[in-house]
Parts: sequence; C-alpha cells; structure tokens
Amino acid sequence: MKKAKILMALLALVSFSANAQQDAQFTQYMYNTININPAYAGSRGSLSIFGLHRTQWAGLDGAPTTNAFSVNTPLGNSKLGLGVSFLNDAVGVMDENTISVDLSYTIDLNDRGSKLSFGLKGSANLLNVEYSKLLTYNPNDPNFQSDIQSQFTPNIGAGVYWHNERTYLGLSAPNFLTTTRYDDNIQSTMQQKMHFYFMGGHVIEINPTLKFKPAFLLKAVNGAPLQADITANFLIHDRFTVGGAYRLDAAWSGLVGFQITDGLFIGYSYDGETTKLANYSNGSHEVFLRFELFNKYRRVNSPRFF
Repeated sequence: MKKAKILMALLALVSFSANAQQDAQFTQYMYNTININPAYAGSRGSLSIFGLHRTQWAGLDGAPTTNAFSVNTPLGNSKLGLGVSFLNDAVGVMDENTISVDLSYTIDLNDRGSKLSFGLKGSANLLNVEYSKLLTYNPNDPNFQSDIQSQFTPNIGAGVYWHNERTYLGLSAPNFLTTTRYDDNIQSTMQQKMHFYFMGGHVIEINPTLKFKPAFLLKAVNGAPLQADITANFLIHDRFTVGGAYRLDAAWSGLVGFQITDGLFIGYSYDGETTKLANYSNGSHEVFLRFELFNKYRRVNSPRFF
C-alpha cells in the first residue's frame, strides 16, 4: 500500500510539473539570479563561475534532480555583460538539458552607485523521455512505444535588473514563447508556458560585524498559484551566512554559507516539506559553489552580497 501511495504522489508531482510550473526550482535563488534574469550578467563586475546541485524530495523514486552551471562576466570596460549557462533538470523518466546565452546592457543612473541593466536571453532545450523504462499496464499501448530523444525547442526571454550597493530588484521572463515540447497527435508531453519572476533583496548593517539580508522571489505562470519565496539571512564578519526561508504553502528551509576566500563562496540549504509530501520524502538538499576572478573593482564591494 505504501508503494502505491508513493507512486500516486509521484504521478501527481509529474502532472503538476507538466501542466503548471515547469521551470527548475531553487532555494538559494539570490545566488543563481542569472538562471532566471539575463540582465544580471556581468553585474558583479567580475568573471563569476557558478555551479549548483539540487536533490528534491530525497528518498522518493523518480523525484526531481537539478544541476546548474553558469559563467558570466562584464565585457571589458564597456557597459555590456555576457553569460552562458547550462541546466539539467530530471524527473522520473524525463530529462531536459538547456543551454542559454545572456547579454546585458547597464546604465549608470547616478553617482551613488545605482545601476539599471537590461538583458536578453536565448536558449536551446533538448528533451528526452524514456518511456521504455516505465512499467505499463498494457505493453502495447501506442502512447509508450517510442522514446523521445533530444527533442529540440528554442526560446527567448528578457529581464531588467536594478541595484546599488545595498539593494536589488529584478523583473524577468526567461521564456517568452509558449511551446509544446512534444506532440505527434498521439501523445503530447509538457507545454512550456511563460513564467514571470519578480525578486528583490536588501542588506541592512546591524553593526560592523553583523548584516541582515532579507530577500524575496515571486514566480507567476498561467494555470498555477503564485509561488512566493521569502528568505532572511544573517552575514557574520563578512564570511559566514546563516538563515532561513519559507516557500508559501510548500516548504521551509535552512541555509548556510561560507566565504572561504575573497573569490570563493560555498553554500548549502535544506528544505523541509509542509505538505503531505513530508510523509514520503526526506526533504530537499541544495549545494552550490561560486568562484570569482578578475574583479574590475579589485574587490567585492561590501556590503553588496548578491
């Protein structure tokens, strides 16, 4: 009976992913902004290399796993920024690989460090679905006779990003085009819809050794409830980060991070479900590493930690 319940839960999760919010989910979104907003490219003033691994709903067979890798940098002394990213997102028998290129242009708004960036994103997605790995009631069902292999889908997106040394706000839609990922008149797999993201954060200096960093992310897509992430981090001695987060009607999270060197930062988060999924999974784990080189400002501008 327990296995049947787990299977039913997984089918519900896959159905939700296919028909509502399909974009990969991240708890530490404030460090992985380039994935959702192309205007972020080059905004840190350095060559920034980022890698992330997320295991969602650990212990549940076929649950989502996500791997993300990105590089972004300002282009010389120009106002342009460039980013390249790779994202692998797998759930059950479905596996997606997305390669994106981001280009940004930044305007200096005043002499107090406020900047406004505009960005464009171009992406290519390859979808694989291995129906042959499924145990079907009817082995001759035509809906499951042929695997989907490297089904190609292009897309475009855009975003705006405003920041100064203490505050940032971003609005983006990384995928403008509504596309049917696979449809041969017999089976239709996952229609990709436009997602809108609105995010922001602020750094509050409580004392010389302690800073408070609240942040939020709102995600909206037609056909699904508004998703809201609210995060509160504390930065101690400009090195150690600890905090928590809450995803509306979904999960709570604990977050830690450490600035190992001026250019190397590592972070980890754990999500605990607040839904019935808590009965079937052991939570979600996310770990990331950020490495930065050739900062044109010679150092990371404190207290700008985003």
